[in-house]
Amino acid sequence: MTPRLLVLDTATETLHIGLCRGEQSWVRALPGGALASASLLPALMALLAEAGLGLRELDAIGCGRGPGAFTGVRAACAVTQGLAFGADRPVLMLDTLMAVAEDAHRQGAADELWVAVDARMGEAYAARYRRTAAGWAVLEAPALHAPAALAARIAGEMSPAQVAGNSLNAHAQAWSGLRAAGWPDSAPRATALLTLARAAWARGEQVDAAGALPLYVRDQVAQTTAERTAQRAAQAAGSGVPS
Repeated sequence: MTPRLLVLDTATETLHIGLCRGEQSWVRALPGGALASASLLPALMALLAEAGLGLRELDAIGCGRGPGAFTGVRAACAVTQGLAFGADRPVLMLDTLMAVAEDAHRQGAADELWVAVDARMGEAYAARYRRTAAGWAVLEAPALHAPAALAARIAGEMSPAQVAGNSLNAHAQAWSGLRAAGWPDSAPRATALLTLARAAWARGEQVDAAGALPLYVRDQVAQTTAERTAQRAAQAAGSGVPS
């Protein structure tokens, strides 16, 4: 039976959502960034209404877990958890960079490629993938890279290089010396997310809603109240000042 899946990714500046039922699919690309947390839930509800489906009629909800924008990834996972808990549905945690690889492959990229997306602060989130008969295999897991160093490394390992993702534009100077076939406009679009979600469903990778957790590859840029309290206590203990 073909699953009925809802997918979402807010790890980039664009909010990508999609829904499939049988051979039919509905996809949307909407403004993301600071607007994502306010517009995500209404957009998902509108997509379900258009397809004539309720949340409890879904088989699973697929969530782009990152890496990507800190607030965006957190928003996607929080909304996914809330919907999945409320509807008693499982979730499928999807690799955002793998979705970029899938999107690039649809544009003509080779079966093996690097994905590099802008991580701000002059850095890129990057990973290496190979497409196989069973789906995408992770050759190098998502990690944080200096674009120039990554470009130099890829130049020594792959010729011509196959690179996808907006880092090619965001860090154009770093990539300028690399002889590469590039897909800078590839993104975690809903069609790619649905492809990954269907494959994950077929492999039985559903997890409980509690498993809808972000993938962070950069040191935390925000601390919880408990973490700040613990840090102050540790600093006070080290300096001899009462907390």
